Amino acid sequence: MAPALIEPVESGSLPSFGKWSSFKEKTRPADKVSRSQDCYSPGRTFVESHDFYEHDDLCPSFPNVHWEPLAEVDYHDKGLRGDPRYSNLLASATDVFDYNPKIGTEIQGVNLAKLTDAQKDDMARLIAIRGVVFFRNQADFDIDSQRELGAYFGKLHKHATTSIPSRPGLEDVHVVYTDGTSKDQRAVFSPTFLWHSDVGSNLVYRTRRMLTDSQVTYELQPPSYTSLKLLTGPPRGGGGDTLWASQYAAYDLLSAPMQKYLEGLSALHSAHMQADGSIAAGRPVRRDPIITKHPLIRTHPVTGWKSLFFNPGFVTGIVGIPKAESDAIIRYLNEIIATTQEIHVRYQWQKDDVAFWDNRICNHSASYGFAPHRRHAVRVACQAERPAFDPAGRSQEEDLSALSNLPKVDKDGTRRSNYND
Repeated sequence: MAPALIEPVESGSLPSFGKWSSFKEKTRPADKVSRSQDCYSPGRTFVESHDFYEHDDLCPSFPNVHWEPLAEVDYHDKGLRGDPRYSNLLASATDVFDYNPKIGTEIQGVNLAKLTDAQKDDMARLIAIRGVVFFRNQADFDIDSQRELGAYFGKLHKHATTSIPSRPGLEDVHVVYTDGTSKDQRAVFSPTFLWHSDVGSNLVYRTRRMLTDSQVTYELQPPSYTSLKLLTGPPRGGGGDTLWASQYAAYDLLSAPMQKYLEGLSALHSAHMQADGSIAAGRPVRRDPIITKHPLIRTHPVTGWKSLFFNPGFVTGIVGIPKAESDAIIRYLNEIIATTQEIHVRYQWQKDDVAFWDNRICNHSASYGFAPHRRHAVRVACQAERPAFDPAGRSQEEDLSALSNLPKVDKDGTRRSNYND
């Protein structure tokens, strides 16, 4: 039935949030399950009630405790043991496909709660190459399984400021949570800033905490393999998508002279803005903030590809150059990450979906516009190696072009492009 032909009752022309009863029952046969087109109203989606919420123990808390600084740990990337053909991981898959050539893959039919070690190794290798891999309908993958899988890849990271589950013993789990009572704070900052992890001011910091999980690039050993499971979220069409950007591809967008220049630079990543924001919000800081210097370009230990390692949410400056130059570079890299569509992948979540990504080579951002729905997810991340640059590293784009026998990428506009919209 066409939406315009559905007859509303007297209470109004649009359905109330949380109810479909505003449409006359005669619009659907009594002996059939309701169809989405019978209840369709543009821009409005059903709002789930959470009076008896099954994940109350994973709702956010901010315990007032203090932890010692993170000590350096050994890290051995399991992706190095993975099969280049991913034969173990894909043996039980029913489908696998890429979202675009640069980033993002979805695998169907694989149960993350029942992976063998060989499958885990293959998955790590695939994530290192593709940036982020999606697994739908992972109902068996509970928080205990999620932590167990994360710990297989490395020592689990404990966040110094953001929320953790109310259930004891889950200090290494980060909670993403917002609901219909949360304030709409989109006007506080520009959309490009959404690409960066938890930021400093009271208002902005609280907003970012609700929308996205943190890369914590200020750590001595920032995370690598990171999983996020959606426990509750908007229905299809209700918003709340997450976007990732490939830092492999961001590096490859730079001209050869710019690549060479940035390869010799390091950036300062500071936790102080995040800590200040937590204090301003009346919340504890569980570990003293630090400032760490990392190379602006790093080389991935599994792929050998060079990538940008840049996060303006934490980067306070670039070492050894004038501030005006540093600011100009930060603005330039910010624009590349936030506005270059071919290096992005966008994922529309469903309940129990899991995204697994490599924080070393991805920036990510959640999106606004999902009120009044609840959006609740749990994240687990493991510490990785200290970022390092290897001048012998290669380019993702050049390797992929060679596999497809494509000509060297044009960066000066002398050849025809394939842009044809």
